[in-house]
Amino acid sequence: MSGSWNDFNDAQSNTNLIPKGTLAKVRLSIRPGGFNDPAQGWTGGYATRGTTGSVYLSGEFTVLEGSYARRKVFTLIGLYSPKGPDWGNMGRSLIRGMLNSARGISDKDTSAQAQAARRISGFADLDGLEFVAKIDIGTDTNGEEKNEIRAAVTPDHKDYPAIMGTTGVAPSPPAPPSQPSMPQSSTPKSGTRPSWAQ
Repeated sequence: MSGSWNDFNDAQSNTNLIPKGTLAKVRLSIRPGGFNDPAQGWTGGYATRGTTGSVYLSGEFTVLEGSYARRKVFTLIGLYSPKGPDWGNMGRSLIRGMLNSARGISDKDTSAQAQAARRISGFADLDGLEFVAKIDIGTDTNGEEKNEIRAAVTPDHKDYPAIMGTTGVAPSPPAPPSQPSMPQSSTPKSGTRPSWAQ
């Protein structure tokens, strides 16, 4: 399938990249940066302060399942930028999405339970979080392409249950085939006389 040993035209330039738009179940590990600001609720040494004064979480997202299992995507989750609120708002939006995804909440759900599920007591609650991510492609400081995660996939997405492996979806676990006698027990509902009832 690949080209001959001396023909490199079909060699991919960066085979490390996961295709843009790939949905994958990932686990977040926060690489501690040792920066705390208790007034902001940034404790436990999880946050990192950059040279420009920006503050972020250094996220390492490990793909858990599928063809890219064990691959890692490194993404900074913005908490504060001296340039303005945009970066911190993007970070907040991503964390909200991650919590929705991990805890199975629709982004539109405004119930008390949903609001409680979007609260964290500290960054430790995010460390180890498993959710469905949308893999994107950005550029690193050298202008090289790299994978990053800018959005989480919530239960509103049609592919969420399959990727997350949620048990809440009844049709997916096919229990009946393992017990061939099951279909007969459902026939009485139709009003016909099953043989065992005569």
